[in-house]
Amino acid sequence: MSIRAVLFDLDDTLFAHRESVEAGIHAHRAELGGALAEAEPAAEFARWNALEEEHYHRYLAGELDYLGQRRARARAFVAPYGIELDDEAAEAWFESYRVHYETGWRLHDDAVPCLDTLGPRRLGIITNGDLAFQTSKVQGVGLARHIPLDALVASGEVGVAKPDARIFALAAERLGVTPPEACYVGDRLHTDAIGAARAGLLGVWIDRRGTATVEQLAEAAAEGVPVIRSLTQLPSILV
Repeated sequence: MSIRAVLFDLDDTLFAHRESVEAGIHAHRAELGGALAEAEPAAEFARWNALEEEHYHRYLAGELDYLGQRRARARAFVAPYGIELDDEAAEAWFESYRVHYETGWRLHDDAVPCLDTLGPRRLGIITNGDLAFQTSKVQGVGLARHIPLDALVASGEVGVAKPDARIFALAAERLGVTPPEACYVGDRLHTDAIGAARAGLLGVWIDRRGTATVEQLAEAAAEGVPVIRSLTQLPSILV
């Protein structure tokens, strides 16, 4: 069956989330000064990434609300420096970081050229996150010129998150296609690509940094998941 619709993950697939996070946390540390500013940058970036993974997934699992995961990340990041934050202070800390994060917002260089080649296929986004915040990203980096906002499906809106098959089916339905008529591209092997494949879509894993292991590549192949390094490779898969 031909592919009539192409759906994308947002962060680290179309949107350069990792790069924005790195610039944002270092700018925030520099602004705060003291021991936080003097700490080794690579280690602090890795620690902030790990806290994002931990607490954002707690939010997706329903253990924390959206503001709660922000506060938890802020508290855990400053705790090794002997700093304690109440709810108000933790939210203010995170909000200051968010301003720096948003300053670095941009698309990956291959995003728009890829989107321009995919017409007349319908385009959409599936993202695990808060609808309002993810919508602000789509608008802020100009993606709304290419992907309609009503084709943005966020787990915070629909109540299920990737890799649950229901969110992939819902997104395909919004675009007026069946799952076998849709492709989904994401940077996470299991959450994105294999999740989509098991929901009946063509799941594609974008491994931008080329860090896939032999075991991961074998797993992708077993699930019928193509692996690409750049979105420039996507159109050839859909022919």
